[in-house]
Amino acid sequence: MEFEKDIYIQNCFWREVIVTAVIANNRRYTQNRELSWLKFNERVLEEAADSSVPLMERLKFVSIFTSNLDEFFMIRVGSLFDLSVVDEEHRDNKSGMTAKEQLEKIYIAVRTLYEQKSKVYKEIKTGLQEYGVSPLDFYELETVEVKYIKEYYKANIKPILSPQIVDPHHPFPHIANKEIYIIALLKHRNDNILGLLPVPHTLPEIIFFPSSDVRYIRTEKVLLEFASDAFGKHEIVEKNCLCVTRNADINPDSETFEAIEDFRSFMKKFLHKRKKLSVIRLEANYSMSEKFSNYLCEKFDIESRQIFISDTPLKMEYVFGLFSKLSVLQTKQLTYPAFTSAQSASLTFQQSMIKQIKQKDVMLFYPFENMDAFLHLIKEAANDPNTIAIKISIYRLAKKAKLVDYLCAAAENGKEVTVLMELRARFDEQNNIDWSEKLEEFGCKIIYGLDAYKVHSKVCLIMLKEKSGVSYITQVGTGNYNEKTAELYTDLSLITANPDIGRDAAEFFKNMSIGHIDGNYEQLLVAPTNFKSSLLAMIDEEIGKGEHGSIIIKINSLTDIDMIDRLTEASKAGVNIKLIVRGICCLLPKINGETDNITIISIVGRFLEHSRIYSFGKGDQQQIYISSADLMTRNTERRIEVACPVLDKYIKYQINTILEAIWYDNVKARILFNDGNYIKKIDNRASIDCQVYFEQVYSERAAKVSAVKKGFWHKFSSFVSKLRITL
Repeated sequence: MEFEKDIYIQNCFWREVIVTAVIANNRRYTQNRELSWLKFNERVLEEAADSSVPLMERLKFVSIFTSNLDEFFMIRVGSLFDLSVVDEEHRDNKSGMTAKEQLEKIYIAVRTLYEQKSKVYKEIKTGLQEYGVSPLDFYELETVEVKYIKEYYKANIKPILSPQIVDPHHPFPHIANKEIYIIALLKHRNDNILGLLPVPHTLPEIIFFPSSDVRYIRTEKVLLEFASDAFGKHEIVEKNCLCVTRNADINPDSETFEAIEDFRSFMKKFLHKRKKLSVIRLEANYSMSEKFSNYLCEKFDIESRQIFISDTPLKMEYVFGLFSKLSVLQTKQLTYPAFTSAQSASLTFQQSMIKQIKQKDVMLFYPFENMDAFLHLIKEAANDPNTIAIKISIYRLAKKAKLVDYLCAAAENGKEVTVLMELRARFDEQNNIDWSEKLEEFGCKIIYGLDAYKVHSKVCLIMLKEKSGVSYITQVGTGNYNEKTAELYTDLSLITANPDIGRDAAEFFKNMSIGHIDGNYEQLLVAPTNFKSSLLAMIDEEIGKGEHGSIIIKINSLTDIDMIDRLTEASKAGVNIKLIVRGICCLLPKINGETDNITIISIVGRFLEHSRIYSFGKGDQQQIYISSADLMTRNTERRIEVACPVLDKYIKYQINTILEAIWYDNVKARILFNDGNYIKKIDNRASIDCQVYFEQVYSERAAKVSAVKKGFWHKFSSFVSKLRITL
């Protein structure tokens, strides 16, 4: 289709960026992180353009693309604006560009993405209408629907509207971040004044029409249509829907905890401050006159290049609510087949979880296995008389969390419950504040993290009283304790009774409770203490093996320049390096004489690839770690992260099998080329979508609970072995 041609038409643009990097820093094998992230979001848009994906799921990918871009502007573009003011000469260490130069490249790339989004959205809209799902413009309404919306406007919308004008007696008001406004130029005597009409928070984002089909219109389109009524006697010269994006990159890390008596209160003030920062993007639904554009640039203190015209919805959170409106038939036709995650193949709920884990290590593979086994473990520990303490580090939680209920129950049962709650989890701050208050109310000890270091680790420790002393059960995960995202993200969760790992976990929580980051650990790799140095040392080991060396890394992002340089050294030494990087990747593979032995793929599919796996060596010498950390400087040097070794041979076998299935994916996988572009794999093998296969195998496992558990993995491995060919 036309979209597929458009995706790669910018090759010259990306090559120009890479040439800039070579000239500036003499690194031929690196690219700019912001532009790499935009290529990732383009891959999200590719999923929306993929005709093999069900139409409602495609619409969901457009929504995800939109929210991703919102956050990118709020955080990354916002920080570049700040940097361009504070240090005009500062240059990115991967592309050699100044902040101003990066912004210029971003605007060029983003404008192309808006065009692609518009084409994809229109195609999806047309396709949905054939199945009775119709997002409508006002001119598309039937006569009976026009009558309905007029009555709805009079009864439900008009009474709560708060139109405003801007003139000498009415100053320009604050325009809230990511809220939609109807904005109009109004005729006033011999001049024009501005009219503003906020879309009230109490109104639904979309209005459904009484119909056997799913027909709806966005609320801002209704307000735009009735703007003349809202502004009364003022004649409208020009009108539009707009939404501003404000810089949200306030960094609470800049404040020291020592100066803050109540960090929770500080965070509440911080969230309020975020809403009022400078505008860094303005989106409008319709093109506007030069006079209108200049007026807005002046009022928001922005340049015309920061205005983006998009005929697609400016906010798309409503998309997720549409699924509940579909009929049974529409659901079957327009969405992915229903998927129910399986219970763990390694545990049974009919026996004590604690006893089972003491006998063997267990790994859960989300979302194909559910979180129930871990939650059941915490619930059991909360009521077990031998439990002394439960300690856990939390970064993100769902709005409803059984985990919190079980931790509160444990505290009420007299267990020592320590929760290391990170209040600086971006855009989840308020949720974490609310949960911390509840946990504290039930008697849990709350720690709010460390000065200048976000705690991003996913560690849970259960301490048990034994005749011989204290025993431990430790859980380390690659993803959050969020029961909702565990159904949507691919993550690994390792649960072990290994005493050495348990002692390290106990030492970790002790160090966190006293604000000590330089602890000593025998098994765990903890950033910023020994995580990065240990990984670099393991890469060096593989360098020593030359062409017999092997490195496989699966992460979300790769930006750490020290890791990039060392991987390049390994490539030069002949080490075979396979990288699975979902998002940002600042390393360019297959650069002659530099990264010839590095192959990089990315997978964007139904589930968000979120697990982090580090593998060094082969056979009996192979070392595997699962971790909460990506290879980004913020993670390796400025966050508290944990990586845990996989010591159980059977779990190693499982992880290797998973990695192989991912590597041989030729449906969703994209290969990164040395010009910075991603191209779909093309080979002669049968189509292999690793996530679909995981779904099928685990669904079969769920349907045959009595099946031999190990036979499940043998069957899986047998499938993967058939795929083994040299790429």
